[in-house]
Amino acid sequence: MKKKLFAISAAALLLVPVTVALSAAQDLGEGNLRFKNLPQYKSYLKNNESTEMTEYAGSVPHNKHDGINPLPVGYKHAQPYLKNLWLGYPFSYEYKRARGHSNALEDIMHIDRVDRYSEQAGLPATCWNCKTPAIPDLLKTHGDAFWSSNFHDYRTQLDYEKHSIGCQNCHDPENKMELVITSVPLSEALARQGKDWREASRDEMRSLVCAQCHNEYYFETKDHGVAAKPHLPWDKGMNPEQMYEFYANGQANPDGFKGAFVDWTHAVSKTRMIKTQHPEYETFHDSVHAAAGVACADCHMPRIKIGTNVTISSHHWTSPLKSEEGIKAACLTCHSDKTPTWMRQRVEYHQQRVWRQLNIAQEKSVRAHEAVRQAMEHPEVNQKVLAEAREMVRKGQWFWDYVSAENSAGFHNPTKAMDTLAKSQQYSDEAVQLAIRATNYAIASKLDAPIQELVPPIMEHSRKLQQSQAHLDSHPWLKYLPKLPEAELVWDGNKKLR
Repeated sequence: MKKKLFAISAAALLLVPVTVALSAAQDLGEGNLRFKNLPQYKSYLKNNESTEMTEYAGSVPHNKHDGINPLPVGYKHAQPYLKNLWLGYPFSYEYKRARGHSNALEDIMHIDRVDRYSEQAGLPATCWNCKTPAIPDLLKTHGDAFWSSNFHDYRTQLDYEKHSIGCQNCHDPENKMELVITSVPLSEALARQGKDWREASRDEMRSLVCAQCHNEYYFETKDHGVAAKPHLPWDKGMNPEQMYEFYANGQANPDGFKGAFVDWTHAVSKTRMIKTQHPEYETFHDSVHAAAGVACADCHMPRIKIGTNVTISSHHWTSPLKSEEGIKAACLTCHSDKTPTWMRQRVEYHQQRVWRQLNIAQEKSVRAHEAVRQAMEHPEVNQKVLAEAREMVRKGQWFWDYVSAENSAGFHNPTKAMDTLAKSQQYSDEAVQLAIRATNYAIASKLDAPIQELVPPIMEHSRKLQQSQAHLDSHPWLKYLPKLPEAELVWDGNKKLR
């Protein structure tokens, strides 16, 4: 029997009856503003705030590799080698701590990963998929051709306030605001597992609506799927080993690809890399909290009182650690014998240890790239062993990035996080040893140095800087990048400058 997906508070429904229809694709309409009288919307507006931090995360958009400068430029907990590890890929230009969900549309329009110096963005329209509730309308108009179209083509249609992540991403406005999956990639991934989200329980939906965007994915190719369409690599499972196996052994069919999948080739080691996205759902799905029946919304959308008679789920999607009230609402509902101070310290206990191993894994991955670089430039190198080293570099960085890209500093599943980072370190160490063997140990002494001396962190790098030869000459790894032609900005947010 089909279970009811979601029942909004009867008292809240009496306040504002909601029976609006989706807007036409040609006119994206008022978007989130049509819900502005709902009490849920008023809590949603708190997502606009970007001044709060927890010990390891928060919503101030600082550079995540900068542990030197204070907020809002950098933060004390940083990963210094991010630009090194993503060299040759757009992530190396800019990678900031994300602000609240309601800022997502504005932020993607300004991010340096998208080429704003050209009429062509360098990334497909797919990148809008988790930034706006307008995607169903755009797909209705353009069909699957939307995914591979030019990202820039939609800038002027999307308004920061009206069309950022909001109500219609998760709710059906034509059916009493019941929870609904609007993400085509998630719906298809569940279908491949033999699941239909329409049969999900209310508690399952309270996590699945988050899984629409908080997941790992890749872009299909036109030869093996729909060009640039997002695909969730869950076909063999959702853990890092299973997803890596999927990426390494994809089949030539509409749901996969032939041979090892590649996001980009690293500029220095020439290793074919995979960029992990943000696998919060995959990390959480087999955690101790998930096993106990806890949903994402239990912690990130706790129940709050509006006035004296109405209780709603907070739509301020954030960490409960930002305030004592948040911990009480989210954590003490179950852990009623604990205090807010104890709960905070317990979370940070796990995060501190994960963060330490995360940075060790990061440094080992950098050393692995450097070992392969030295080996490939050695006059006598065993190419077969070097290829094995590159495979370990690829694998080590994938396992590191699975934890790095996940936005809880390990707390969503501390056991999995630590196990994944241990494997990352083992693969990276093996890559170094294979690279040394590939040169008959000729480069061993050159690699015997602290990582900061062997390869300094790249602290500054952007599309604009890559237009300068002086910048490319400023770091031994940057010389492997091509100089970009000098250009001025074409786009500033949703405004075209020339």
